[in-house]
Amino acid sequence: MREFPRGPHPWTGQAAALPWRSALPWRSSLALAVVQLVGTQAAAHSQPERVGLGLLGRALLVAGPALLLARHRHPRLAVLGTAAVTALYLGAGYPYGPVFLSLVVACFAAVAAGRRVAAWSALAGLWAVHLLIAHWLHRWLPPAGDGPAAWGPEAAVAAWAVAIVAASELVRVRREQWARERAEREAAERRRADEERLRIARELHDVLAHSISVINVQAGVGLALLDQDPEQARTALTTIKAAGKEALGEVRQVLDTLRAPGAAPRSPAPGLDRLAELTGQARDAGLAVTVETEGVRTALPPGADLAAFRIVQEALTNVVRHSGSRTARVLLRYAPGALELRVDDDGPATADGMTRGMTGGNGLAGMRERAAALGGTVAAGPRPDGGFRVHARLPLAAATVTGTPPGTPRQPPPGEATREAP
Repeated sequence: MREFPRGPHPWTGQAAALPWRSALPWRSSLALAVVQLVGTQAAAHSQPERVGLGLLGRALLVAGPALLLARHRHPRLAVLGTAAVTALYLGAGYPYGPVFLSLVVACFAAVAAGRRVAAWSALAGLWAVHLLIAHWLHRWLPPAGDGPAAWGPEAAVAAWAVAIVAASELVRVRREQWARERAEREAAERRRADEERLRIARELHDVLAHSISVINVQAGVGLALLDQDPEQARTALTTIKAAGKEALGEVRQVLDTLRAPGAAPRSPAPGLDRLAELTGQARDAGLAVTVETEGVRTALPPGADLAAFRIVQEALTNVVRHSGSRTARVLLRYAPGALELRVDDDGPATADGMTRGMTGGNGLAGMRERAAALGGTVAAGPRPDGGFRVHARLPLAAATVTGTPPGTPRQPPPGEATREAP
């Protein structure tokens, strides 16, 4: 039977209610009607004392499967209707046979749909009718001369009814378990998709915010000096070109991961080894940046290395965009099992920088999300003595010293001052 598509609604994102697998399950109902007709006709040969199947008997054998057409949309009607049809068939004295199959299928459908009381009532009612016909009403009902039935087989009939109820309940429990597991898988897939979307949004924000801030500052410098100092304006345009090229390269790398999610990135993700390049871009934007290091430099896991680079990048971008200060200080402290980052500027804040200090923005939220993903923290806000500070702590689970024996200080890159922690 054809199944309609499942999953979240394409506009609302909410999971749609499970639709019926088919509007009318006519294939299974038709097959069941054939089984009941052929099976009962075959069983009638060994029951000559019963009433022969006529037009009415065959109609009752078809009526049960016909009611099963509504078992998905109206399970209560289907189970009660098939029980009534089966009771009429037994009361008319027709041969015993697979007439009960319609009721079995209707019970399964009703219990699976949550109509348990209707299923139990239908089985109990049919059993009560059977007892009345077999032990009391037989003298007035066909076939003529039929005597009372023995009480011994009634235990088998009761066991048969209990078995149907138990099997129906087992099917219901299994279906609920499968539905719950499917919902959990879909929720996990949506959660992974949301996390990936947030990760890509952070990457694009960090790349574009930094590069566009540098381009904006240098464009202003170029326009101001275009007539008075063409050479300085040329330098500003060169910086704009370099920043734009770098931004395009990093955006292309992010987009490549979207086009080929299973492939490895074509170039490594940026890390603190590009810190000198980052501070050089900030200097080109008119920001004097000093970098200090405390402790012994350790090799960072790729995720922590990228997060550290992006946090420093976003902090310097905020200084360029929101601070009236033209100086910034970056401190890297390699503590046992953790990396601490601190970026300070002396302020004062510009008009939009006041909003940054009070509410934060996408950049500050992105820094906190990056640190939280690694089990770290980011604190950002005004300093008591003025200015603004971003302080991050990233745990390092398995850091190792890069290419030097333990206790040997690393050599800082050009332009970076080093201060060993006491």
